[in-house]
Amino acid sequence: MAAPELDAVIAGGGLSGLSLAAHLAAGPWRDRTVLMVDDETPAREPASGWGYWTGGAGLLDAAAVRSYTRVRVFAGGAGGVVPLGSYRYRVLRRTDLQRLVRSVMGGCPGFAFRHGRVESVRTRDGQAEVVVDGRAYRASWAFDSVTPPPPGPPPDGHLAFAGWEVRCAEPRWDPDTPVLFDFRVPQAGRSRFAYILPAEPDRALVELTEFTGRHTTPSTVDDLRAALAAYLRPTGRYEILRVESAVLPLRAAPAPRRSGHVLRIGARGGLLKATTGYGYQRIQRDSAAVAASLARHGHPFALPRARRRHRLLDAILLEVLDRDPAQLELAFRQLFLAGPAERVLRFLDERTRLVDEVRLAATLPPGPYLRATPAVLAALPPRDLRP
Repeated sequence: MAAPELDAVIAGGGLSGLSLAAHLAAGPWRDRTVLMVDDETPAREPASGWGYWTGGAGLLDAAAVRSYTRVRVFAGGAGGVVPLGSYRYRVLRRTDLQRLVRSVMGGCPGFAFRHGRVESVRTRDGQAEVVVDGRAYRASWAFDSVTPPPPGPPPDGHLAFAGWEVRCAEPRWDPDTPVLFDFRVPQAGRSRFAYILPAEPDRALVELTEFTGRHTTPSTVDDLRAALAAYLRPTGRYEILRVESAVLPLRAAPAPRRSGHVLRIGARGGLLKATTGYGYQRIQRDSAAVAASLARHGHPFALPRARRRHRLLDAILLEVLDRDPAQLELAFRQLFLAGPAERVLRFLDERTRLVDEVRLAATLPPGPYLRATPAVLAALPPRDLRP
């Protein structure tokens, strides 16, 4: 058996691939040989950027183009500007993240990028094999964010979104205050909200997001765009500069990630949080953990497990939304408009203690959640009933 020609191949240059490359280049693996492969097809990475909230500094914060200290929320007939306390809501563009990470990789002689289509990622003869445009690369490890996931149970729900970057004929928005959750959109029997990330008073990314449970089919892109057009009608004349859309499966249970010498990362590795669709911070923590495992143990599998109670809470909320989609708007009104946003963001970031979660739960109507809990518990294996 021939020796591997590379220490690692990162299949996919989206958020998870770029993040892992940056964490490897910033640590003890900076002297290794790492190849990142991506065909830069928009269909593989439907979003042109990412938003995330954070309570501290991160490795890739320099790529952020905007950082907000407050957001605007409209839910349940109420609305207001919500200070984020010690948290910040940041936005970064894919092009800026690519530029930053490739600059970091440029300081590591063994790191390289190749433009190409990943055809397969597998374990073969005790090594990882990644086939790119017909050429096989052998590596000690491969990190896969692009190939289809293995067959598994149906998802617990879906997140669908359609977004337009628009330029209005007149100034419409405050560039210092994004609209993060606006439920004043046609709901169509689903859980929908819009958000607005202004770049300038007359230019913003406006996106309509929809959560559906396991028994509801996600709306089509055309339906979402029609609802988005209705939401934007009061702004007057506008020009659509760019469009984006996707439908993402949501799962509260952990996804299978390891296959021999291959580790799935990003959305393929189950790193989207089921109740928010956000994945940026989870991906950063996972990338740091993978880099630490490689440095300390020589393999990428010594990763912390997600707390079971957070997965349980995600599953309960998805079950509630499946039964009564209107509950999401009611919950967001209580969580964001009736108390400090900082404690809610800590909870959504999975950085709360059990006592914090009990206090938050006490602000919500108990009935829908109590009725949903038995069905969720009945579907869980016994090991997932422990905190």
